[in-house]
Amino acid sequence: MSAPLWTSLEMAEAMRAAVSGKLPNAIIGISIDSRTISPGEAYFAIKGDVHDGHDFVAAALNAGAALAVVETAQRQKFPNDAPLLVVDDVLAGLVDLARASRARLSAEIVAVTGSVGKTSTKEALRRVLGAQGETHASAASFNNHWGVPLSLARCPASARFAIFEIGMNHAGEIEPLVRMVRPHVAVITTVEPVHLEFFTGIEAIADAKAEIFAGVERGGAVVLNRDNSQFARLQRQAEQLGIARIVSFGSHEKSDARLIDVSLHAACSAVHADILGREVTYKLGMPGRHMAMNSLAVLAAASLAGADLALAGLALSHAQPAAGRGVRHALQVGHGEATLIDESYNANPASMAAALNVLGAASVGPHGRRIAVLGDMLELGPTAAQLHRGLIEAVKADHVDLVYCCGPLMRNLWDALSSGKRGGYAGSADALESQVLAAIRAGDVIMVKGSLGSKMKTIVTALEQRFPGKTALDDMAV
Repeated sequence: MSAPLWTSLEMAEAMRAAVSGKLPNAIIGISIDSRTISPGEAYFAIKGDVHDGHDFVAAALNAGAALAVVETAQRQKFPNDAPLLVVDDVLAGLVDLARASRARLSAEIVAVTGSVGKTSTKEALRRVLGAQGETHASAASFNNHWGVPLSLARCPASARFAIFEIGMNHAGEIEPLVRMVRPHVAVITTVEPVHLEFFTGIEAIADAKAEIFAGVERGGAVVLNRDNSQFARLQRQAEQLGIARIVSFGSHEKSDARLIDVSLHAACSAVHADILGREVTYKLGMPGRHMAMNSLAVLAAASLAGADLALAGLALSHAQPAAGRGVRHALQVGHGEATLIDESYNANPASMAAALNVLGAASVGPHGRRIAVLGDMLELGPTAAQLHRGLIEAVKADHVDLVYCCGPLMRNLWDALSSGKRGGYAGSADALESQVLAAIRAGDVIMVKGSLGSKMKTIVTALEQRFPGKTALDDMAV
């Protein structure tokens, strides 16, 4: 049986909750989803944008939930003997429990934000630090107003390291979250023109990312991308808040974690770097120069958190892309294979250019083609049409053979493509699906990418179902 995460008494005290029914001595985990809850976990009935978790309390308890956390206003919906902790507001109760979790931790804590690469960097840190001690990290992309407190409340008191991803698409969202997490090390992977619908420009985005400095513990450090146009702005803001340890990473000659050389392969990279004065050479199990750059931030943050640098470098050989962020699948097409690169989780101009670069480096089979299947990039404001059309330069530079486009914004790229590169266009992913399926042949490499709202995952799923294969792993020694 799993070790207890919280006693019921600790939870009640932390959340100032009223107790109803017979509670267990302890719970082994926390869930906000009745469909995936495990026996012995506590169920928090959070109100979401679409569903109210209170509607699923009975299902959670029937599935084995040890107790449910509900709001006072809805207590009467449940039997008198139901095991409940009753609070005024369930999300506020979760935040209170998260703060109690942070108060009991002795772990070294790392917080990660950035316009691109948050989740991949967090997952690489999980891999690196997990090889050196008990490590807790945010699940998936749990980086918002409920994901961060949920991740923090789930952190075992025994953890040696803890990593939290913090996201935003509006100013003012990061600061309350980072003040909850209170990291010893804060990482900003990069600042790029994303969420422009909600910001006046890239400087405003940098200022919003800089909110992460507000929660850094006294004596802590920040890790910043020296190659990024906003480095000096971020450095200045960190200094104004009294953060003395500012560590830079990048190819810039003055970077504290400096890229000396990188050899890019189809599904991995070989990296030679200087990390805080120590030279290391390591294989990175994720392709692309952008991943190699972020690996510098990973090793710098791990070193600042007290991890062994040599062991951290070794662990990066086993790093794999997060779901929807470059995972490769082998597709069985006739008597041969094609390769699917699933980049369907999200997209912005910087990540789209990086994904096209990875596609350009991919190895195709005999008569194979490099095929990009692209959906709209959302929340780009008045420059959206220009930014979509501008992808034509990456398409050309990375020798993409065919491009399939869907969505009204991606029509701008479609119109800029030469006739030889036009694969197909449709207004939605559903409408484009049949065109893509009909085009695939053995030897092809297909990269699918778009913002989450573009629903490009439907095309990924259709490819996997039509051409069942396996996850493609790289065993290349470099």
